Amino acid sequence: MATASVSATTSSLLLSPSKPTPPIKFRFRFRVRASSAMATQVAPAVIVGGGRVGRALQGMGSGDDLLVKRGDSVPLDFAGPILVCTRNDDLDAVLESTPKSRWSDLVFFQNGMLEPWLQSKGLSDADQVLAYFAVSKLGEPPIDGKTDTNPEGLTAAYGKWASAVAGRLHAGGLSCKVLDKEAFQKQMLEKLIWISAFMLVGARHPGATVGVVEKEFRSEVSSLIGELASAAAVEKGIVFDEGMEDRLCAYSRAVSHFPTAAKEFKWRNGWFYSLSQKAIAEGKPDPCPLHTEWLKELKIV
Repeated sequence: MATASVSATTSSLLLSPSKPTPPIKFRFRFRVRASSAMATQVAPAVIVGGGRVGRALQGMGSGDDLLVKRGDSVPLDFAGPILVCTRNDDLDAVLESTPKSRWSDLVFFQNGMLEPWLQSKGLSDADQVLAYFAVSKLGEPPIDGKTDTNPEGLTAAYGKWASAVAGRLHAGGLSCKVLDKEAFQKQMLEKLIWISAFMLVGARHPGATVGVVEKEFRSEVSSLIGELASAAAVEKGIVFDEGMEDRLCAYSRAVSHFPTAAKEFKWRNGWFYSLSQKAIAEGKPDPCPLHTEWLKELKIV
C-alpha cells in the first residue's frame, strides 16, 4: 500500500498574535489503494469466433486471450476455457477444429436449444452461457440485459468454467450469475421461449423490433409465451417460476432495438414444432397449436 504525507500550518489561522508565533506543523498520513480495475486479472481464454460477441469478450480480457477465427484450429496446449461464439450452424466445424481432449473446456454462448446436439456429441454436461446482453455493432460495448423486473441481471453461466466466465463479464461491466444444472436448464428454456415467441410474432409483422412486439403486439406474444411454456414444462417435467411473461417482456424493453426474424429454425422454434409432431403422431392434441398455425402461415413448415 502506498503512503503519502501532507503538511499544514496554523499561522494563517492566528488573527492578531501579540508576538510572532512559530508555525505549528501537522503531519497527516494516508494510504492509497490500488485501483480495483488494475487488481482484476481475467483468466486467459481461447475465443472461437471474431464476430460481435467474440470481440466483445476479447475486449474484457487482460490481453492474454487467443482469438481463433472460424475454420482455424484450436490449439492443444493453451490452458483455460474455450469460449465458442460462432453461429449454431458452425458448431460441428468447431468440434472438428478442436482436439477431442479439449472438448471438456468448451463453453457455448449460443442461443437456442442445444441439448439434442450436445447429447449427440457426448457433451451433455458441457459448459453453457445464457448471454442476456446485446452487441449492436462490431466494436461497440455490450448492452447488459438488466431489466425492471431483474435489476441484478439475467445472464447466467453453468459448468466448470462458469466462475471464470462470470469474472470476465464482471470485468467488462456486465452481470453474470453461476447456476447449477437444474436452475440453468429452466432459465435456458425460458430464454428459448423468449427468442422463439418474439421472433415469430415479429416475423408476422415485418420490420417490428422486439420492443415493438412487446408494446404493440403484446396479446399475441403473451398467448404464444403461455403455450410454449406449458409445452416445455410438460416435456421436461419442470415448473417455471411465476412471472415469466413479465420477465420476458421486461427484457424485450431492455433490448427494444433488437430486430426480429424467424431464423435458425432447427435451434429455436424447431424444438417446439418437434413436440407438436410427436404428439400428433401419438394421436394426441397439438400442445402448441398457435405456434404451428403461425409457422405454417409464414411457410416456415
